[in-house]
Amino acid sequence: MRRLLHAATVHPLRVSLAGGVVVALAAAATLSPATASAERGHGPDSPRLLARALLSADHQADGPPSGALATPANGRQGPFPGQVIPGFSAAIDNGDGTFWAQPDNGFGAKGNSADFLLRLYLVKPRWRTAGGGAGDIEVLRHVTLSDPGHKVGFPIVNESTSDRQLTGDDFDIESVQRSRDGSFWIGEEFGPFLLHVDSRGRVLSAPVPFPLGKSPQNPDLGDEDAVVQRSGGFEAMAQSADRRYLYPIVENALVGDADRRRRVVSEFDTQAGRYTGRTWSYRVDADANLVADAQMTRPGVLLVLERDNFDGASAVTKRVYEVRLGEGDATGPLTKSLVVDLLKISDPYRISEGGGWGTGEQFAFGFQSVETLVPLSRGRLLIANDNNYPGNAARFPGTPDDTEMIIIDTD
Repeated sequence: MRRLLHAATVHPLRVSLAGGVVVALAAAATLSPATASAERGHGPDSPRLLARALLSADHQADGPPSGALATPANGRQGPFPGQVIPGFSAAIDNGDGTFWAQPDNGFGAKGNSADFLLRLYLVKPRWRTAGGGAGDIEVLRHVTLSDPGHKVGFPIVNESTSDRQLTGDDFDIESVQRSRDGSFWIGEEFGPFLLHVDSRGRVLSAPVPFPLGKSPQNPDLGDEDAVVQRSGGFEAMAQSADRRYLYPIVENALVGDADRRRRVVSEFDTQAGRYTGRTWSYRVDADANLVADAQMTRPGVLLVLERDNFDGASAVTKRVYEVRLGEGDATGPLTKSLVVDLLKISDPYRISEGGGWGTGEQFAFGFQSVETLVPLSRGRLLIANDNNYPGNAARFPGTPDDTEMIIIDTD
């Protein structure tokens, strides 16, 4: 792959990027990308931007109005006439050029997201590459999460309705994986819980609580002291290659943990319907850093997306690391190996040119909430952002950020 992309030629190269999507990558006629990258201070092995597609921040899906209590920002104030799509916190590659993409709970809190419906959107990026392309994201359809079987053991916003659609006041969904039968396992933060829903989004069984403790937003907390920080639940959740095991990771340090950089990785057996008791310790680069997503690339090998909470030019850490879980429980923190720094991506093909801050020859994916990581073939990664609509404005100050999906080469 790397040899092809470094070859100087006037002809576009057709390379399969993901799930049968074929795009054109063109090298410069007079200067090879490797040479151009080196002249800019990037070595020939710098990660490169291969494709990019955007969904307008103001795009709204069908459904009831949303955002009546959302915090106004960047010239936008609710209620909005439809269902806002506030970026993506997780995605699944369908292998045919489409992805199931999952927003979170909507507007950032239980109290302001009761009119936001929890959904999975089937999207098709129409990539912009070196050979051109629309560079937009088509929203094909959606699945709305619901609890018609009354599996959720506490009152929900739509408690008395027949379909019992779930909202951002009920759960904060942040990570997702798919079983072989087409059902989805979803990691969320308010419990934190694991949710199991069928292919139509209907809850199949009672939400599974975290055995190490609860969050302050857990409806069953009672007088028990919280162990998981507020909104510090399962932002990330990987899945084993055979799809039997899930690996949810707490986003923040557990309350009272003396090591403020420790993020607990747990193992959940979907066949047995319980946690196995095995845990590992992933250690972030700084106390305040968050674990945003995780994916398993082969048995025991985990990619972890780590980020800080800064936006745009203030961003310091937006990185993907590789760790190896190994045999048995880890006795110390997992050893990390840097895969890519998302603030230092080369764009030799000018795919992002003219797109605001962080675009051009040196591309930066410096959004506050970089939360989606999907491994593709041949060392390529798909990355996407949660834009916290209407709050984030990294690319163009004063204008809400679009949802961006990119493919980078990290081989």
